Amino acid sequence: MMATTSSPATFIHLKSPFMLLIFTFPLFFFIFTFILPLGKQALQPTFVNHYDDLGLYSDPSSPPTSPPEKEPLVLNNNKNKNKNSSLISEPESDNNRDAKSSDDDSGNNGLLIKSGDMMTEVIQTTENEKPIFTDNTAVKTFLKTSKDCDLYDGNWVKDEEHHPIYKPGSCPYVDEAFDCQNNGRLDEDYMRWRWKPNGCDLLRFNASDFLMRLRGKRLMLVGDSMNRNQFESLLCVLREGLQNKSEMYEVHGYKITKGRGFYIFKFPQHNCTVEFVRSHFLVKEGTRINGDGNSNPTLSIDQIDKSANRWKKADILVFNTGHWWTHGKTARGKNYYKEGDFIYPQFDALEAYRKSLKTWASWIDNNLNPDNNLVIYRGYSSAHFRGGDWDSGGSCNGEKEPISTITGSFLDTYPIKMKITEEVIKEMKVPVVLLNVTHLTNFRKDGHPSVYGKNLTSGRKVSNRRQDCSHWCLPGVPDAWNELIYAVLISHQANKVAAPEDDQQ
Repeated sequence: MMATTSSPATFIHLKSPFMLLIFTFPLFFFIFTFILPLGKQALQPTFVNHYDDLGLYSDPSSPPTSPPEKEPLVLNNNKNKNKNSSLISEPESDNNRDAKSSDDDSGNNGLLIKSGDMMTEVIQTTENEKPIFTDNTAVKTFLKTSKDCDLYDGNWVKDEEHHPIYKPGSCPYVDEAFDCQNNGRLDEDYMRWRWKPNGCDLLRFNASDFLMRLRGKRLMLVGDSMNRNQFESLLCVLREGLQNKSEMYEVHGYKITKGRGFYIFKFPQHNCTVEFVRSHFLVKEGTRINGDGNSNPTLSIDQIDKSANRWKKADILVFNTGHWWTHGKTARGKNYYKEGDFIYPQFDALEAYRKSLKTWASWIDNNLNPDNNLVIYRGYSSAHFRGGDWDSGGSCNGEKEPISTITGSFLDTYPIKMKITEEVIKEMKVPVVLLNVTHLTNFRKDGHPSVYGKNLTSGRKVSNRRQDCSHWCLPGVPDAWNELIYAVLISHQANKVAAPEDDQQ
């Protein structure tokens, strides 16, 4: 009887581990499948787009634009970086004009994060900066809408919310000649216009994102004082992306002045530089000794400018020339233009411009690699002299508004130098982006320093004898050129990413 009554208890005791496993297995499955991943995820940084201001300029009343599907991502192009390209670091001394090179080539600094069915790169930043998704909706929308959009056909619209991008007087890199507000100009509306293409919207300028895209690169502007005008603007708009404004510096300690022709500004947190190299004509300036023993200037239209060795070191190049071809010895062309050892007694300035631009184009084709270099040529910007030229009493003082697109542009015809530029660029092997600002600057008769190119002390009268109606006040029109550079950079990087995918199809 005892054996009979104890049998069920013994059976339950032997089977209890198996029963326990059956009842507890679902609990463990639930914990490992749902609870632990949530806890692990909570320990990871949340990658969201914190750059709410990285958006398109658009009408606030219009409905939000749906993100386009399957657009190419805009990735940081460090994988395609030229291994021989180096960044300039601080020099050992002022005698070292070119400074030492940094061979840092850390490769791609991004993480690939899968979001739905899309692989997205999150650019890694410093601890004080927030990551930015490169498939930002506004970026994708711009890439889609700008494909068939002429960025240079449009009009200027008032934008008091976002312009000026930096406050007048706030940027230490604007030299006296362009610092119109500090020089006594009282009206301010000339700073509050933005360029609006007819067929699309430009991305609102985002200095932090621009600097991210420059990481590990050298951007160099090469040209005359118009490019220095744009260079100073670029320094000022990029400065707005720095929490600590002192992080950027000129590597030689140089202050920007009219007389110096070479600057390197470094952004250590982004391992990039923004540089300016003066070259009035892009070809070689020289001198000759005349019969009286005096030296006269010459221009070798078949030889590249002596600063070209610096150009090779840049990843992104922005060239310009044009304004020096319109006056003085350059326009007259008498005993001035040179090919080989021969100096032409008389030569047409436009033909000299064409030959010089072809010399520049040949150098680009033979020395730059489109896989590693982005080349931009910024077109001729319009001057607005009334009643004479720059040296014969021409003026633009008192202009306070752009010319209306309804009444027409200031120039009746497209400048012949721009037609020549377009022809030369079309024949080049290396792709060159033409930043054609000629049309959009036609309307901006209000944007020049005019009589406010000098800081006059109180009590002194402003001189009307010679006015500057060629260069531009800062903040002002060149800021729009840099907004277009931003758009070009985004499109270029998107195409670089899309190209390998296209090759595989």
